[in-house]
Amino acid sequence: MRLRGPSTTFLKERATVSTPAAVRVQSFGTTVFAEYSALSLEYDAINLGQGFPDFPAPDFVIEAARTALASGYNQYARSAGHPRLVNALAAVYSPVFDRELDPLTQIVVTTGATEGIYATVQGLVNPGDEVILIEPFYDSYPPSVIMAGGTPVYVPLRPKPGATSAADWRIDMEDLRAAISPKTKLIIINTPLNPVGKMYSREELLALAQVAQEHDLLVLSDEVYEWMTYDGTPHVRIATLPGMWERTITLGSAGKTFSVTGWKIGWAIAPEPLAHAVLMAHQWIPFAVTTPLQEAVGAAFEQVEERNYLHELSVMYQAKREILLSALNDVGFPPLTPHGSYFILVDTTDLDAPLPTDDLRDVQICRWLTKEIGVTAIPPSAFYSPEHSHLASNVARFCFCKTDAILEAAATRLRTNL
Repeated sequence: MRLRGPSTTFLKERATVSTPAAVRVQSFGTTVFAEYSALSLEYDAINLGQGFPDFPAPDFVIEAARTALASGYNQYARSAGHPRLVNALAAVYSPVFDRELDPLTQIVVTTGATEGIYATVQGLVNPGDEVILIEPFYDSYPPSVIMAGGTPVYVPLRPKPGATSAADWRIDMEDLRAAISPKTKLIIINTPLNPVGKMYSREELLALAQVAQEHDLLVLSDEVYEWMTYDGTPHVRIATLPGMWERTITLGSAGKTFSVTGWKIGWAIAPEPLAHAVLMAHQWIPFAVTTPLQEAVGAAFEQVEERNYLHELSVMYQAKREILLSALNDVGFPPLTPHGSYFILVDTTDLDAPLPTDDLRDVQICRWLTKEIGVTAIPPSAFYSPEHSHLASNVARFCFCKTDAILEAAATRLRTNL
């Protein structure tokens, strides 16, 4: 008796059967960063769109990675974080939070801050819960909420008429209060803010804290640009305000701090019950984060004080900011001066460009800049809900985390072609 396999006809039928995506991801498209990086390559444009440094990481950071790889740190790490790293983070952040952090119970190392966002939402948000997102937002926030079965609720920042500074974009507390319902569980904030470059003032954060405490809400504070601050503007952490440590998760990033975005090392700092919730989700997402790179980041953090590294990082980026601000002013793109992060929003209202009419204006502008001017920016409507995307019609986002030579080349193209 011969055993027979499936017929050719059956195999052809199987080959044509499609597997639809799960409902939770059906609304997701290609990220704006992938789209515009590809467009930038196609048109040989200078990419000031996606926010990744194009210069080498500091030598002491790279040397720490070499040493870690050569020292046998090549097996699974502790799920909540490699001991050297969590101890180093506790040493750096305890003075910042004005409390002695427990490295083993109040810090969770994640696969970049993006996984920190996802794990926090998965660990704290139940199906049916509502999460308030302040617009414009980092684009992973809504998908994280949706995949947890939650509902994003959007509250936009409003710029003052004639705004020239990121500080001129403010949240209307009445808008925030109106967005809260009995289902609200969490507020997500980003300070310094991508894409605006805004740093929330103590006054604004105190108002947010009051609302959170009145309604017994949790706060996820995404602070990955925490060391990139300018003009002496203080970075105020909402977790340090009265009554907020107990209800706040704070995120940080080695990718931003040490210009190693490809290493994907982030962390969540929170009181033990909240950190435990993050860990319970994290252990089923990556389980653990790359051990030798955790060892390297821990070793790097042990050196930042003696090297005055965090101050020098801010000084370096402020100089790069000035290069781009100067060029944007010269070509009639009034910039919104950022006080944190490495992004600049510009006002494109007066740009007279031949644009089609089949898409949002900021999308058309950024495509035109890439194709015709040779400099890529990102359309900020990607950081808004559909109902509020019109608020980004007349702005574009540039980043300045690039070599001075690249920034000068971009400035030359802008000045020559606009």
